[in-house]
Amino acid sequence: QVQLMESGGGLVQAGGSLRLSCTASRSIFASSTMGWYRQAPGKQRELVAIIGNAGTTNYADSVKGRFTLSRDNAKNTVYLEMNSLKPEDTAVYYCNARVNVLRSYWGQGTQVTVSS
Repeated sequence: QVQLMESGGGLVQAGGSLRLSCTASRSIFASSTMGWYRQAPGKQRELVAIIGNAGTTNYADSVKGRFTLSRDNAKNTVYLEMNSLKPEDTAVYYCNARVNVLRSYWGQGTQVTVSS
């Protein structure tokens, strides 16, 4: 059974930092593109950042220069370091593992709240 375990969300003041972690099942991690998405109230889920199995990253324009996504293949874990947080970063953040176009898995989501 494939699992994605997220942690690290919480409440932080604007300008602060948080680090999200997502640990995936060993059976899929190495071959997956890992990503973080977020969904704010009343809005569609949107891509935050993704990292390929070779370490190539892509970021949404809104987080470039503030967020850093990395992966530790030995721990089957990806980390999203979020700095200079803004109130508009407030959302539920979801981890995603995409094995291929037909196989994709989601975590349960973790709340990030940035107060002004």
